[in-house]
Amino acid sequence: MTGSGEGWLSDGLDMPGADSGLWVSGVDYITGWREAREAADRLNRALLGAGFELSAVRAAASTNEDGRGVVRLAGWPGAVERLARFLEGHAHGHGGAA
Repeated sequence: MTGSGEGWLSDGLDMPGADSGLWVSGVDYITGWREAREAADRLNRALLGAGFELSAVRAAASTNEDGRGVVRLAGWPGAVERLARFLEGHAHGHGGAA
């Protein structure tokens, strides 16, 4: 899901901080990023399955300064509002969060 196609991450949904910061020698960023990528891919597949366009809202893998995986959600305000309503409806209709 993530990384599919050239420039999919730079289609207007800027994610400040996703690629910024200094790398520290000796910190394993790759392991954390791989874990975050798997989670981001799963969330992106779920978003697609729920009818969302990844050009409007999506998850992206990153790491923090300690090398721990981080999944960032970025989206246009309207798409994020729609996602919030979807999640609220699911929580109310199925007895709470998973």
